[in-house]
Amino acid sequence: MPATSIREFADNAVEPKVRGFLHQPELPNYDGMVLSHGAGSNAAAALLVALAETFSAQGVTVLRCDLPYRQARSFGPPGPGDAARDRAGLTNALAAMRKVVSGRLFLGGHSYGGRQCSMLCAELSKAELSQAELSQPESTWVTALLLLSYPLHPPRKPEQQRTQHLPDLRTPTLFVQGTRDPFGSIAEMEQALKMIPAKTRLLVMEGAGHDLGLKGKGSREKLAATIFAQWQELLPQ
Repeated sequence: MPATSIREFADNAVEPKVRGFLHQPELPNYDGMVLSHGAGSNAAAALLVALAETFSAQGVTVLRCDLPYRQARSFGPPGPGDAARDRAGLTNALAAMRKVVSGRLFLGGHSYGGRQCSMLCAELSKAELSQAELSQPESTWVTALLLLSYPLHPPRKPEQQRTQHLPDLRTPTLFVQGTRDPFGSIAEMEQALKMIPAKTRLLVMEGAGHDLGLKGKGSREKLAATIFAQWQELLPQ
């Protein structure tokens, strides 16, 4: 397996700041991915580490980043007013990644982080950027999304659907969902995906909960490899 270097990464010249860990492959393919964490976690989450290691081994430069709310508070969930700032932080992380890679940009996240990623891409789609703008070398347009355990609704509150932005999502997206996830059943996810005009894939993890059933390093590596294989099927050719 090709070697990968990992280093702490920070861009303090922007607001919100970008902070995290950068995985740089020895043999890069010039694509880059920004990964974000769930509400109670951070950039050191085991799932993000496993994904970053797997993707970087295939040539993708990966930035695992702490969302702005986590930079401000070392524990606890985001507050009601944090979401817009967290999306601004993801925008800055994509801009930072664009300075590192010249190829395609990917965006992904677990639970809350993934939801903010999808909302950001939907907002960009609604902005109706021109093809000329998207083709510029400095463009931070996202080629594809990876959403892990998307929080479709709060546990035991299926009527509170978090789907308002999905009809505006025009970014190819891979969803990874456990069959025992209280934030959304497989049937509910399949229904929600019908709202998305872009290409989507749903990877079902049998018996897994919101944490995707990670019990050890071996299982995390296996899951990451499975996700990467599905990701390759999703990507535009």
